[in-house]
Amino acid sequence: MNMAARKLTYACIAFSSILLAGVRPLFAQDEQPPNASKPKPAGTTYPVPLVVGGQQDEDNNNKLLPDTTPLTGIQAPTLGSPGLQHSYWMPGIQWTGSIQSNSYNQTQSSSWLMNNYFVGNVSLLKAWSRSQLAINYSGGGFITTDSNQGNGYYQNLALSQSFQWNRWQLQFLDQFSYLPQSSFGFGGGSGLATPGTGGPLGPVIPGMGNSTVPNQSIYASVGPRYSNASAVQITYLTSPRGSVTLSGSYGLLNFIDPGNVDSNTISGSIGYNYALNRQDTIGAFYRFSAYHYPGQPEAHGDHSFNLAYGRKVTGRMALQLYAGPDFTTSRITATNADSLNYGVNVGANMQYAFRNSGITLNYSHGISGGSGVLTGSSGDQVNSSVTHQLTRIWSGQLNVGYSHNTPIGLAAQTNTQSYNTWTVGGGVSRPLGRNASLGITYTADFTNYGTPTCAGTACIANQTFHYISINFQWHARPLVLP
Repeated sequence: MNMAARKLTYACIAFSSILLAGVRPLFAQDEQPPNASKPKPAGTTYPVPLVVGGQQDEDNNNKLLPDTTPLTGIQAPTLGSPGLQHSYWMPGIQWTGSIQSNSYNQTQSSSWLMNNYFVGNVSLLKAWSRSQLAINYSGGGFITTDSNQGNGYYQNLALSQSFQWNRWQLQFLDQFSYLPQSSFGFGGGSGLATPGTGGPLGPVIPGMGNSTVPNQSIYASVGPRYSNASAVQITYLTSPRGSVTLSGSYGLLNFIDPGNVDSNTISGSIGYNYALNRQDTIGAFYRFSAYHYPGQPEAHGDHSFNLAYGRKVTGRMALQLYAGPDFTTSRITATNADSLNYGVNVGANMQYAFRNSGITLNYSHGISGGSGVLTGSSGDQVNSSVTHQLTRIWSGQLNVGYSHNTPIGLAAQTNTQSYNTWTVGGGVSRPLGRNASLGITYTADFTNYGTPTCAGTACIANQTFHYISINFQWHARPLVLP
């Protein structure tokens, strides 16, 4: 592992240690004696959302607070977040044992192997009168029987800090991961893909979109890698129905092993949101993204102009749709000239909840950094999941994902092939008491790169990976923050 990776790993471990040491281990309100002083509020003091297009159903029975993400922002909408009576933090532990059919290095001689992940989790929600901090973090390592891969580390973090001043809302967002393989399909339904303790008490931090988080959907890039996306977002309320949202972000995808393509992405956007009623919102936004590759002269600048529509029903549905024209300028070193490519930018995010089931669907079409294989790619990515309560204690899930990547401007790249990747899985889980859960999952990943050979570190054009995992999670009761 190189020095940069060690620094990032040690920083995450130090961060979690300080977090665990800096709070008082007090039980939540239901564990306080009757004469305890009135607790400090937490979720109920979250700043009033700026856009009213998602605040309907105030008297709903699910006790969820409405989602406050602006339609033209960089976060995907959610069904809402639980209203809590305390600021709190919650530690936990997790073990995941995974049997897989092939090594991460994708060599033909790979055989079945075993990975054991030992992870510490922590979730934190701290609220003040005009701000709120939410953190979900998981960190640890894995022991493997694969002598080529070797043992390694695992880190996953999601962070959101929000401030509210009258008409203004300011947000600082960050998503970081250090994984032994691609994040696309990683962990299946085991919980490794999601940081924090999870469950109904875990803070809801809306994920940033595919245009902000580096793409990793090509399996031809192999080996440990760290990915980070940091963003600042500002929303200003112009009227009771309208608001303006501005955002800026920086993302990176760096690999430990040689032979992969590191990338950096700088993005900025500006959009206008208008609430038609308490459920429906329309908007328009412009986004610019610049893609650079350390040590390589190629670069891309992507411009997109989009119209957007959103609908939110707290606890029932969250929908975001956008589409618009897109053009990309590319710096071509082979001809010492620039190229211009036209296309479309499309995105859809949906969550829908039934009485005993739930559906999630995410789709995007546009430009990305190239997933560590290409110096820029144009492609499609879709992820979907279905959950259902099978019995009183058992629940089931199905997950399907697909990605298609092609180079941006074939004249600008020596690698001109397309990359198709599928991931399919499912599993069952059940609670073990109040604070623990057990799950069993199966995942299959498929690659089809269209040719007998392919470009990429230890790449095999057509291959199937099978994963069978057992996952155990435990978390403490919420501990009150002062």
